[in-house]
Amino acid sequence: MSKARKTTFEEPIEIVHDCLMNQRNYGQMAIKYQVSYQQVRNWVLKYEAMGEIGLQDRRGHRAGTIPSRTPEGTMHDQLAIQERRIKQLEMENNLLKKVRAFERMWN
Repeated sequence: MSKARKTTFEEPIEIVHDCLMNQRNYGQMAIKYQVSYQQVRNWVLKYEAMGEIGLQDRRGHRAGTIPSRTPEGTMHDQLAIQERRIKQLEMENNLLKKVRAFERMWN
């Protein structure tokens, strides 16, 4: 089993194409490119499900900040944006209520 190594966005695409050309020989590709068997398999499955966009690393990005990969993802992103907006408005509303309460106390 190989240790994980950093890869550029182009490397998984190259590995997936090579793997598909060699009858999905994950083990051979793992040895050839010095990555783990499981990583090659995961890349191939993501590539088949979503294409090259599926191989993008989206960790650390908030929902709705970058385009989604699927229609369901788009709906999820829109929902997350609306939920953040509602939370922001609720906080503003609570703050205004507190300001009004202080104004009544001092007047």
